[in-house]
Amino acid sequence: MLKFSWQTVFLWAAPMLFFAMLLIGAPNGMPDAAYKVLAATIWVSIWWIAEPVPIPATSLLPIIVFPLLNVIPIKKVSEAYTDPIVFLYIGGFILALAIEKWNLHKRIALLIVNGIGTSPSRIVLGFMLATGFISMWISNTATALMMLPLGMAIIKQFIHEDQEHFAKALLLSIAYASSIGGVATLIGTPTNTMLKGVVNNLYQTEISFMAWMLLATPIAIVLLLVCWYYLTHIAHPISKEKFSAGKVEIKNQLNQLGKISYEEKAVLIVFLLTALAWMTRTFWLTPIFPNLSDTVISLIAALILFMIPTKNGKQRIMDWETANRLPWGVVLLFGGGLALAVGFEESGLSAWVGNQLFGLGTLPLFLLMLLIFILVNFLTEITSNVATASMVLPILGSMALSIDIHPYALMFGACIAASCGFMLPVGTPPNAIVFSLGYLKMKDMVKAGFVMNLLAVITVFLFTYFLTEPIFEIDFGAFPESFKNKD
Repeated sequence: MLKFSWQTVFLWAAPMLFFAMLLIGAPNGMPDAAYKVLAATIWVSIWWIAEPVPIPATSLLPIIVFPLLNVIPIKKVSEAYTDPIVFLYIGGFILALAIEKWNLHKRIALLIVNGIGTSPSRIVLGFMLATGFISMWISNTATALMMLPLGMAIIKQFIHEDQEHFAKALLLSIAYASSIGGVATLIGTPTNTMLKGVVNNLYQTEISFMAWMLLATPIAIVLLLVCWYYLTHIAHPISKEKFSAGKVEIKNQLNQLGKISYEEKAVLIVFLLTALAWMTRTFWLTPIFPNLSDTVISLIAALILFMIPTKNGKQRIMDWETANRLPWGVVLLFGGGLALAVGFEESGLSAWVGNQLFGLGTLPLFLLMLLIFILVNFLTEITSNVATASMVLPILGSMALSIDIHPYALMFGACIAASCGFMLPVGTPPNAIVFSLGYLKMKDMVKAGFVMNLLAVITVFLFTYFLTEPIFEIDFGAFPESFKNKD
């Protein structure tokens, strides 16, 4: 007897719905090409959400379906999979892998935690700051996996009547800080990189590394502090007494690492120079090298790591065996998301969707932004952050054009909100990682995560509403002429 599976249902329901839509045909007023792209997008979205096949495999659908339906030539679609943003991610991830390979991330994390304090509450704060900082440069999942053994070592030595509260607060802090820290930089999470790619594809406009940090880093810092206070004072109140055993464990871990190695120093220098170049290139590098971009900088850094020898001269700081751990599935997911954005624009679907959403323009801008951020935030609880951004960002661009507001008003906050899924284990990989240990019950994560979702949405809204215009020197009140009719 066959076992019932919802994934099997969605496996066949999505393509059946796709072909049914093609048979029914486009409604009046909707271009035929736009209707075909919509049908394909629904198929992709269902498979992304339900995951009856791996998400990276689903991401190949646009490069198959669009040419077959004569919507977009295969050359045009395939260009999305080799977009410069994809290579920005590749270069950045190779840098992150070098940091992991030589344990530089662990040393940085331990030094931060060691410097914060010895009370349980301060230990949680130290873990959050360390996790958040590492997650700015390394994937959220890798950050959580790296910090978890450190956290478990502290938990096992914590002998106190509120041990359960401390364990839950510390584990949740690692999961949440992994996601929060990622929003601070364009390479911190694939969602931000996706936003940069969509904006570049739709409007041929670049979001600079520094400008994004000016907006997103304050959001991350405030969210980390809000999250810390909520977890340690409200959700899981813990003792303020000093915890000497925790300090001893952190000292032991630092002693095990020993003095900073030659290889760590080399990676640290490359990392600092790369971050400096990303943040300041528009001030002094671009006038010298007009075509220098964040992508080129990341690839230069990656190549340098392959060139620098280790202290014994027997290998290089980075080798291909290590670099091959790069999550190529995420690269395909990038390509699929950018291909959908191309499909929306080329087929006229963006314009059609924008016209259908014209009625939302009657809402006050602050209310419209808040509603969209809430919807995106809770949508990301059931589907991957990048998949959510891939589906939503082109639609928001169309909506902005139809109601004559700047697309950044909707797209920036929605992108950040998509990274703030705190409520369910399936919301983000860090959530799933800490939940799998057994210390947390589902109700613990749902209760704490629901409140954090709301706090995150409010924080994101306030910062994007008041800071985006002055930082990017734009006006929310009108869709920019320079963004229209881009080839």
